[in-house]
Amino acid sequence: MDIDITLVRNYLLDLQDRICAGLEKEDGSGTFSEDQWDRDGGEGGGGRTRVLNNGDVFEQGGVNLSHVYGDELPASATQARPELAGCHFQAVGVSLVLHPHNPYVPTSHANVRFFIAQKDGQDPIWWFGGGFDLTPYYGFTDDAKHWHTTAKAACDPFGDNVYTKYKQWCDDYFFLKHRNEPRGIGGLFFDDLNEWGFEKSFDFMRSVGDHYLDAYRPIVARRKDIEWGDRERDFQLYRRGRYVEFNLVYDRGTLFGLQSGGRTESILMSLPPEVRWRYNWSPEAGTPEAELYDVYLKPKDWIGESD
Repeated sequence: MDIDITLVRNYLLDLQDRICAGLEKEDGSGTFSEDQWDRDGGEGGGGRTRVLNNGDVFEQGGVNLSHVYGDELPASATQARPELAGCHFQAVGVSLVLHPHNPYVPTSHANVRFFIAQKDGQDPIWWFGGGFDLTPYYGFTDDAKHWHTTAKAACDPFGDNVYTKYKQWCDDYFFLKHRNEPRGIGGLFFDDLNEWGFEKSFDFMRSVGDHYLDAYRPIVARRKDIEWGDRERDFQLYRRGRYVEFNLVYDRGTLFGLQSGGRTESILMSLPPEVRWRYNWSPEAGTPEAELYDVYLKPKDWIGESD
């Protein structure tokens, strides 16, 4: 199969539609508003941003599609890949983040994307990337097992070691070095995928995208009606600070979007609407809050973990 970015874009438009519909159904009352936007600065492309605010389940959620192109890549792309300097490029992807009201429902993130760059007269350089990860505030082993079992199901048709490889990459990537702790319980992360050829690599990206709702919705359904109070909310807001720190300090997609002239409101829709920081705080030993650190913020083989 020839490289076909239109085929990828059409899949991503449909994926955005399906994910938004599934999340609205799970929420029960919230609906996504939509903004169509064009890229600033005379460069090409734009996107379709959808945001849900103050639903029954989701305090804020965004599902963003972008398709941008131009004659020069930003520094975030060429720093690690100097061979891309001077290339014209296209990038298309769907990225989403869900921040629930209930602290017992985890935050989740997913992203699938395709990138192609080319210098005149040379062969194109292209790859797929993406994944999904889960950020609980209160941990449940059966949720972690379900999340990772579904992630493995997305990978299994593509090889015996694919899940193991991309789980480890996720654990390594979503790690706050300055805190010496992971962002959550991980999932999948892959990038620079082209060694399988366009058709198989595209199939894998689709498998990851198509498994996201299967991974997340059952967890939301199990936890969204658990009673919670000020203590749980306070801890949720504190832990959301870690999410903000990662996205603004380390996240490649955030840096690429801002440096490439993307729409700032769409890029920063990943941030939670309310957040709290405290100086030098740690949870009291033996509490459910401490359990998050002691048990769930420890990368492990969740599929093999007993309930």
